Parts: sequence; structure tokens; C-alpha cells
Amino acid sequence: MPIMGTKAKEKVGRKMSLPKPEQKYSYADYLTWDENERWEILDGVPYMQAAPSRAHQEVSGEIFRQFANYLHGKPCRVYHAPFCVRLDTAKKNDDIKNVVEPDITIVCDISKLDERGCNGSPDMIIEILSPSTGKNDRFIKFNKYEKAGVKVYWVVEPDQKLVSVFAVQTDGRYGRPEMYTDEDIIKVSIFPDLEIDLRTVFNYI
Repeated sequence: MPIMGTKAKEKVGRKMSLPKPEQKYSYADYLTWDENERWEILDGVPYMQAAPSRAHQEVSGEIFRQFANYLHGKPCRVYHAPFCVRLDTAKKNDDIKNVVEPDITIVCDISKLDERGCNGSPDMIIEILSPSTGKNDRFIKFNKYEKAGVKVYWVVEPDQKLVSVFAVQTDGRYGRPEMYTDEDIIKVSIFPDLEIDLRTVFNYI
């Protein structure tokens, strides 16, 4: 459920007070919020992230394992949530209005990495759908990731055992999705010799 609000008045180190519907927030506010809670900000609107289900964790863990094994010793890095990504490239924290915590993030330009996460567009993002995040992942984040230049975006549906793969085309937009089921192996376009085996990803029941 989205929680909206004007600029937060909390000092750094204090917990976020209950927002009001007319308010908007920035990354500067995000830094003052309780670190034990997961938040995202989309166009200044905060969204609290619910605790993931067991199926979500099983799927996320197996995808992360396969990427991490492949990327071990290579320049690109893979991170699992919670991991903060600032999609806006603004220099001032007050000007950053889009902050996300994807389920899995892959970054090949390590100059974008700092102690707080990723400052700029990752090369690849994977979101695993849940009832509370489905709309954001399919529509709002889809548009944000496309605009930010995320090269590859996966939407994973644990209940349906389905993966939709979106890749940036020459016009800078995502093309039609490639669809994969629990019997498929996905060739990752940004890593020509990497294949993700969905038979093990969805083998959690």
C-alpha cells in the first residue's frame, strides 16, 4: 500500500513519522527512516515493502545463486534485496525522487556503486511478484526502469511459475516480452554464456 507525503521534517537518525496523503518524499528523507523497514520511493511516493513469502524467498535465492556462481571473479556484481538503487542521477539527495530495492540487481559499472548501494541505472533488474507489489512491478517500475536505461528487466511470477523478460531495443524502449516457464532455460542476453535453469528456480514445492 502506498504511503504518500510534503517533505519529511525528521532529522537524520530519527524514525519516519506517519506520512500524510498530500506529502512527497526524497532520498534525503529515505536516509532518515528506520533501517529495519524496507521502503521504496516512486515519484516521491513512499511504498513500504511487506515481508516476502517462502515461495518468493525460494525463487529469489535460487536465481541469485545461479547469477552469483557465474559472476564470481568477474567484474559485474549481483546483489539481492535489501539493496538500494537510486534511479535518478541528481547530485543532491533532495532531488532524488525514485529509490527502489529490487529483489535482484546486477551492476557492471562499478563506478555507480557506493556504500549505500547503486547510484544510477543497473544493467539488469529482477523483480519477483507478490500480491502487494504486482501493480508496481508490472507498470510503475517497468516504466521507471525503461526510462532509466536498465538493459534487461525480468518479472518473475512464483505462483504461475513464469518469467517475462524485457530487453531494451535500439529505440531505447523495452520490446515485447519473451515468456518462459518452469521447464525452460533462459539465455541471459547481457552475458552470452550464462543460462538460468528455471527447472531448479521453481522447484520449491
